[in-house]
Amino acid sequence: MISSLRNTYNQAFTDQKYQQMLAAISKMNHGKMDFRLAETPIFIDKITKNKLIHAGDEICTFITSDEFTTKTKDSFLQAATPPNESPLPNCIVMDFAICKNENNEMEPNLIELQGFPSLFGLEVFHDQAFRNSFEIPNGFSPYLNEFDTQSYLHLLKNVIQGEGDKHTVLLELYPHEQKTRIDFYCTQKLIQIPIVCLSEIFTEGDALYYEHEGNKKRIDRIYNRIVWDEIEKQSDEMKEKAKLLLQDLKIEWVTHPNHFYRISKYIMPFLKSKAVPKTIFLSEITNIPNNLENYVLKPLFSFAGQGVIIDVTNNDIKNIKDQENWILQEKVTYAPIIDTPTGAAKTEIRLFYFLEKETNQYKAVFNLARLSKGKMIGVSYNADANWVGGSLAYFEI
Repeated sequence: MISSLRNTYNQAFTDQKYQQMLAAISKMNHGKMDFRLAETPIFIDKITKNKLIHAGDEICTFITSDEFTTKTKDSFLQAATPPNESPLPNCIVMDFAICKNENNEMEPNLIELQGFPSLFGLEVFHDQAFRNSFEIPNGFSPYLNEFDTQSYLHLLKNVIQGEGDKHTVLLELYPHEQKTRIDFYCTQKLIQIPIVCLSEIFTEGDALYYEHEGNKKRIDRIYNRIVWDEIEKQSDEMKEKAKLLLQDLKIEWVTHPNHFYRISKYIMPFLKSKAVPKTIFLSEITNIPNNLENYVLKPLFSFAGQGVIIDVTNNDIKNIKDQENWILQEKVTYAPIIDTPTGAAKTEIRLFYFLEKETNQYKAVFNLARLSKGKMIGVSYNADANWVGGSLAYFEI
């Protein structure tokens, strides 16, 4: 978005450098990546960076307010979830589309948010791979609020593992088969955390265990990577394993499954910010808008853009039976602002927020980005295009 840096980067780009970057990251995955990484990072000026941080801080104000718990109390009633929910999640991620306002200025617009981890480990190596393969200009960093690699890793370890000598595991459904498994491997390398499949757990009394190399290991804390509503799609055997977690066990969660539901598209109708598009629960609409072309229809708890209807019709709305689980959201127009050799790309920035225990406030610390030339932004889309996919934003310091 900074034209001088963009021109310099594009002119210096070679496919050899790009393949070198991919090879470095693929080593972490023990093989080929399951989603596409873009050929370029994004360079963001101070003004746009500050707009992003301000928008995120406004949203965090609602999450840390007294009304957050009461207004989101119905968000997880449809799901059987474990007890012992903490008041707030340790981490939040927010996805902002980069748009242009009526004055042709860059503006962030919230697309969705999650009280759930993201690629917190992978992006550390992504930054290293970009820097080792391409010239990243001085005065730019992927970190925010004065964080750097060392301070970020210190905080990441503290957020995931907690305080004291707790045995923490990364828990997932078939982790070595997930598209995002590279992040599990990166996280394991960075903070030496075991990766455990739901199928491996068992209980004794109020304690949770798994077996490793013939030895029984007690779990004190779960770094939860299970998208909780995915459990319903699993085998009966896996569903029974999940029921073990519904017991009153002596474990801590990062983040608790309830937070996946509370902090999601579910809270968007409650948010008051210039950066949040108008959002309505479908069940609360008395008259369908005449200008549906200006709206998108989204299931509340889908992951990675699944189920989103972009070109909405009256029939789409009428055919939805569980309207309480859907929102109608004002359409956001992504600006095609990233010049690439094969045409302009649009971008979305995901900010990583961690909870500071001392202040009980969230702070933006790091990011990832996505580039697209199609209607959808997620890395599962645009598979046949180039200069699109997962990326990283470098912010002007």
